[in-house]
Amino acid sequence: MQTSSLTYLGLDIAKLTLDLSPVTSPKGHSFTNDPAGHRRLIKFIRSAATPSHLILEASGGYERRLMDALHQALIPFTLINPRKARDFARSKGILAKTDRLDAKVLAEYGRVNQPAATPPLAPTRTRLKALVARRQELLVIITQEQHRSEQHQDPFVCRQGAALLRALKKHLVKLEAELATLELSEASLHHQVQRLSSVQGIGRRTAWLLLAALPELGTLARGQAAALAGLAPYNYDSGPFRGQRHILHGRVQARRALYMAALVAARCNPVLRPVYQRLRAAGKPAKVALTALMRRLAELANHLLKNPEFKLT
Repeated sequence: MQTSSLTYLGLDIAKLTLDLSPVTSPKGHSFTNDPAGHRRLIKFIRSAATPSHLILEASGGYERRLMDALHQALIPFTLINPRKARDFARSKGILAKTDRLDAKVLAEYGRVNQPAATPPLAPTRTRLKALVARRQELLVIITQEQHRSEQHQDPFVCRQGAALLRALKKHLVKLEAELATLELSEASLHHQVQRLSSVQGIGRRTAWLLLAALPELGTLARGQAAALAGLAPYNYDSGPFRGQRHILHGRVQARRALYMAALVAARCNPVLRPVYQRLRAAGKPAKVALTALMRRLAELANHLLKNPEFKLT
């Protein structure tokens, strides 16, 4: 899909293969999703007559090594949410789903919307994201094992479960120590964690999670941080009907972090606690009041990192 000086190419990413479209071949082009396939793909794109911009969709992590290779090769690409690609396909009346068809839809999405290229993350921020994701995985496993251990009765099984829990918690302690070391290795990251941790309700671990889930913090306009976290309320109106507004989509990990921060802020934060109490006194449900605090915390986090001279009173 080509504009006057730029060709948009869709790339469908699977565990083993990469499907590129549109190209001159009616059957499309397929590459293996490994370093050798990445090199072949990059060579093919560089051989094109016009500059190319790839459109990818997140594929459960199978896209990460390819993204690193594309950044190193200075080939622009945009990573989009799969829901956007699926909704765009439906808007075109495309209900079938194959790898080759998905690649074609992605190319058309790029031609129509002309999205900005996805910028590379600094190595420290990439590692922060990986360590935080692993920490969240460990927390889920520990919680699951704790729930299972409540049903254990056989002494041997009880000992095995307790040993596994101890091992998992040791892994968690080591992982958090690695995160602390990573934070101190980069002055800007340490400064951002300190700034976020100055808000009552946002601890050090929550700051790590927010910076991993929302690396754009400190560069966003008013309202964008809440929207990225999925906390912007959307209208549900039609004619004279005025429906209840709901929050939709957004980044789940950021929303979870802000939810826990809001719980603490509702009890301890001298500025946000009165806001929560006022909303509850006005008849708002607890979840609605907490969501309002989450939005304020998201915007405050962005403001703190965007304005280093701003100080909390």
